[in-house]
Amino acid sequence: MSQQSKPVYLKLRDMIAAAIIDGRYPEGEMLPSVRALAAEQGANPLTVAKAYQQFQTDGLVAVQRGVGMYVVKGAAERLRHREREQFVRDEWPMIRERIARLGLDAGDLLARV
Repeated sequence: MSQQSKPVYLKLRDMIAAAIIDGRYPEGEMLPSVRALAAEQGANPLTVAKAYQQFQTDGLVAVQRGVGMYVVKGAAERLRHREREQFVRDEWPMIRERIARLGLDAGDLLARV
């Protein structure tokens, strides 16, 4: 599924996951409130709540009633592992096919990085 065809809550989920992996939302720290993130992203608060709910269901955030949601210890590594698996399964085959179709050399590509 391309990023453009993804539902908004999945785009938000991907953005939040990237922020956790990158350390912008460090483990043990509070996530922005639903209302704050909705305002920042121009999204409906219910859509943000749906994205946050998935992190809670997956055990990546913990809720402290009346305080907010916190990123749990190990969340970044679990997300990184999940993202790697998804990349290898869903994206890499298409990239590898395109590299071959264009007659590119993987070594040359890596040298450009």
